[in-house]
Amino acid sequence: MLDPKLETLLVLSEEGNFTKASNRLRITQPAVSTHIKQLEEQFNCKLFIRSKNEVKPTEQGKIVINYGKRMNALYFKLLDELLASDNKPTKIKIGVTHTAENNLIAETLGKYSSMNDSISITIITDVIKNLYRMLENYELDLIIVEEKLNKPNLRFLMLDTDYLLCILSNDNRLAKQSMVTINDLKKEKMIMRLPTSATRKLFDSTLRSINESIDYFNIVLEVDNISTIKDLVRKDIGVSILPKSSCENDVRKNRLTALPIENLSMIRETNLVYNNDFIHTHILNDILRLYKELSN
Repeated sequence: MLDPKLETLLVLSEEGNFTKASNRLRITQPAVSTHIKQLEEQFNCKLFIRSKNEVKPTEQGKIVINYGKRMNALYFKLLDELLASDNKPTKIKIGVTHTAENNLIAETLGKYSSMNDSISITIITDVIKNLYRMLENYELDLIIVEEKLNKPNLRFLMLDTDYLLCILSNDNRLAKQSMVTINDLKKEKMIMRLPTSATRKLFDSTLRSINESIDYFNIVLEVDNISTIKDLVRKDIGVSILPKSSCENDVRKNRLTALPIENLSMIRETNLVYNNDFIHTHILNDILRLYKELSN
């Protein structure tokens, strides 16, 4: 069971307010203050900066909070493992990017879960930075991402390779071409992923590699959700740059047109990432095998 003082620390960091934390924990506000003071004495550092209406963690506080989250996640993983050893379903939390959520990966995970009564899968969607943080804190068991961070505590399995294409409405003037050029794109209204997304970063960096800049393009809208982008493109509100995997079903059903961009090679890997102490390696093999079956 998590130390009550650490539980208080985590709740206070989330609420940012002693009164809100005490209400959520159902203890008095002086008790919250006492727990934090005891931790500060134990670790010999100040954990929070207090102001009239809120508290914010210090740099040392962020470190303690990070490890507190990890300890909390490990405790619940312990409970899950004990249940699994008693023939209860093994609970696996898998983090995916917004891109992965919109392609064959979601179908693979859904089918795998339905085929295995001994496995219960929860899918969490977030940006890559947050997914890596949750993985390292043991809040997630696996993540499926398009960006690889080389850290000694992490392992990788390549699930697939993907590449970016220009996505257009079937009614767009360029849809009958076999490809589009940079100059073609500059004349179009563009609907792009957010600058923090892996898709956008790859497009931006590829442009820079040929001495071009995203600033030269007419970006009328930035959207985080890929389904929303595809819907807007179908209505011919603009064109976009998306991974082939996230739109190939729409292209196959003739709902969208996807074209390569001249002089731009935007290939990337999709990887399964997990901590080096992940014990359910058979699940990794099963997911890889099922993904390849479905992709064929």
